[in-house]
Amino acid sequence: MVYADPNISNDRPVIRQLDDAAINRIAAGEVVERPASAVKELVENAIDAGAKRIAVEVADGGKTLIRVTDDGCGIAAEDLPLALSRHATSKIDGSDLLNIHTFGFRGEALPSLGAVGRLTITSRVPGSEAATIHVAGGKVEAVKPAALRTGTVVELRDLFYATPARLKFMRTDRAEAQAISDIVKRLAMAEPAIAFTLRDVSGGGEGRVTFRADRENGDLFDALHARLARILGREFAENALQIDATREGLRLYGYAALPTYSRGAAVAQYLFVNGRPVRDKMLTGALRAAYFDFLSRDRHPAAALFIDCDPTLVDVNVHPAKSEVRFRDPGLARGLIVSSLRHALAEAGHRASSTVANATLGAMRPEPAAPARVYQIDRPSPMARQAAYRAQSPGFAELSQNYSGRIVEPVPETAPVEEPQDLPLGAARGQVHENYIIAQTADGMVIVDQHAAHERLVYEKLKGQMAENGVAAQALLIPEIVDLTDGDCARLMAVADDLARFGLTIEPFGGGAVAVRETPAILGEVDARAMILDILDELADQGESQTVQARIEAILSRVACHGSVRSGRRMRAEEMNALLREMEATPHSGQCNHGRPTYVELKLSDIERLFGRS
Repeated sequence: MVYADPNISNDRPVIRQLDDAAINRIAAGEVVERPASAVKELVENAIDAGAKRIAVEVADGGKTLIRVTDDGCGIAAEDLPLALSRHATSKIDGSDLLNIHTFGFRGEALPSLGAVGRLTITSRVPGSEAATIHVAGGKVEAVKPAALRTGTVVELRDLFYATPARLKFMRTDRAEAQAISDIVKRLAMAEPAIAFTLRDVSGGGEGRVTFRADRENGDLFDALHARLARILGREFAENALQIDATREGLRLYGYAALPTYSRGAAVAQYLFVNGRPVRDKMLTGALRAAYFDFLSRDRHPAAALFIDCDPTLVDVNVHPAKSEVRFRDPGLARGLIVSSLRHALAEAGHRASSTVANATLGAMRPEPAAPARVYQIDRPSPMARQAAYRAQSPGFAELSQNYSGRIVEPVPETAPVEEPQDLPLGAARGQVHENYIIAQTADGMVIVDQHAAHERLVYEKLKGQMAENGVAAQALLIPEIVDLTDGDCARLMAVADDLARFGLTIEPFGGGAVAVRETPAILGEVDARAMILDILDELADQGESQTVQARIEAILSRVACHGSVRSGRRMRAEEMNALLREMEATPHSGQCNHGRPTYVELKLSDIERLFGRS
C-alpha cells in the first residue's frame, strides 16, 4: 500500500484575501463559543457603559433569543454603524495595550455576533433621539429611528443560523441555560453595586426570573458579603473568612471558606483580576496550596477572591475570551494568595463550619407526623440545678461502671467552680463511648471527637518543631543519577532550593541528568527516581510541586495519629478540660488532618426546639 503524503501536491496553493463576512465568522468562532459567550460579551459591554441595572432575557438556552437591556450611557446614532465594524471601540486608542481599564477593548464582539446571528442594537444617549440598527449574517442595514427611554437594548436572535454546522455542537437547552446563569452570577459577584436580572422567556410572554440580585449598599466588604450570600448561599457567607492583604502593588480581598466547609469538586472557586472573572491555573493552584495542609485530596476549598492591581502589571490579552491572564510577576501573586489565606485560617483558630451543627440537628430532628406541641417549661434556678446534680450524681457514678456514658465527678464544694461562660469550647461535663467529650458552653453544648482533636494538636506541634529545626536529610552512600531531558532538568533545578528545605538535595550531573545526593530522613528508604518524576509531573501541570512536602506531612500525620489520645480511653475531667483549652489556643484545631470537624457545637435554642420547648 502506497501512503500518499498530504503535504505533497502538484497544485501550487494560492494566497487569497478573505472577505469581511468570512473574517467575522472566523472571529466569532474564537469569541463566541456558545450562547453563554455571547451573554458574557454583551453584559461586559453594559458594565463598561456604566450601567446600574442590567436585565438579561434568554429563550431556548440562548439559541433563539438573547436580549440584554441596560441603563448605561448609550451609543449615538451616528456611531451605530461603526460599532458593527471590526476593531472599532471606544475603550482604547490603541497606543497602550497593557493599560486597559475595561472589560472589552478589541472591538470584535458585536461584528462577530452580527456575522453568525440576527443582531439588533437599539440605543439612546442623553439629549438625543433613540436609534436602531440591524445586521443579519454580516449584512448591515441602515440606521432607523426608534423608541427608547435610556440606555441600550441588544437583541440577538437565531445564534449561529449563518453557520449551521456550529449548531450541531450545541448542548441541551438546560445545559446552555445553566452556562448562561453561571456567567451572569460570576459577573454579578464582581459588581455588587449593579442590579442583575436573568429571565427565561422560552415560549413567549414575560417568562420566569431565574436569577435576581438587587444593588447592594454599604462599603466594599459589606456589599460583597451580601452579594456572595445571595449567589453562593447563606451557609457560605456564615462560614467565610474575610481576606484583605496588599503586597507590592497587588491587593487581594474577598472571602474564603473554612476548611470544614469544603466541596467535593472545585465548583465553588471564583477568581477575579481587576474585576474580570478568570479561570487561571496559577491562581487556582495557589488557592489549592493555601488549603493543602487542611483538606484531603478529594476535597476542594470554596472561595471568592479578587486581585486588584495596576493594569500594566497584568496582561489580559493572552486568550481569545480573556478568561486567562498573565502576571508580570506570577510568584508575587501566588505568594500573596497563599500567605494571606493561611494567615486568615490561622487567625480563625479552632473555629469550625456551622454546617456541621446544622447537619447534626437535621439528623436528630424527626419527621413530624402532626403539628408539634409546644410546652411551656420554666427553667430551674441555679441552686435547684446544683441540688439536683448532687442528688443524681451517685446514680450516674454507678452507671459509669457498666455503661459507656459517664459524667465528670462532682467538684468538692470547697473548691472554686470554673464557670464555662467565658470559655469558647466550654467546660467538660462528661464523656460518652470513651471517645466523645461533652462540654457545656454559655449558650449551648459542644461534642468533641477526642482522638481527632488531639491528633490535630500533636500534628501542629510536630509541624512547628519541623519548621523550627528544619527537615533532617540523609546522605546517600552512592548518589542516584536520574536522566532527564534538558527542559525537565532546567525546570527541576529552578526549584532546587525549595526542595533542599525539605531535605531533598539535587545537583546537575551533566547533560540532562541530575544527581540526588540527599533525601528526607523521615521518609526512610526512598525511590528517588520515582519521586523526581512525580515532582516534574506536578511542575508541568501546576507550575509548582508539593510532592516532597506532602510525603513528609503524611508521615507527620501518621505519627500524630499514633501519638494521640486513642478512641476508647477514659479521660479524667482535668484531662478533658486541658484538651479543650489547648484546642482553643491552637490554630486549625477545628478540623482534623483530613478537613473533617473535630467538634460540633449545638446552640441551646436549637436543642430546646428539638424537644418542643418555647
